[in-house]
Amino acid sequence: MELVQYTVRPGNTLFAIAQFFQTTINDILKYNNIQDPNSLYVGQVLSIPAGTADNNYYVARPGDTLWSIAQRFNTTVKQLSDLNRLNNPNVIYPGQIITIG
Repeated sequence: MELVQYTVRPGNTLFAIAQFFQTTINDILKYNNIQDPNSLYVGQVLSIPAGTADNNYYVARPGDTLWSIAQRFNTTVKQLSDLNRLNNPNVIYPGQIITIG
């Protein structure tokens, strides 16, 4: 199976990465020989099964705001905030995986 490389960014979790690539936490753990699922760290390079990325998610980049992401995907800040259960819609981080819909 072909794998893609993904570098862990601040705010990433195994759950969010698995959702983004439509795979499971267990598959990520298995393909990367990770024994402790709590040992994820920024800068870590993970091998993820290729061809599974979903367009319903967006990885925040430096300078992104919920407003700019909402504009890009023709939605609203409120919808994104609610969908992602954000306590403060004014705070997102580069590398954070945002559910679009």
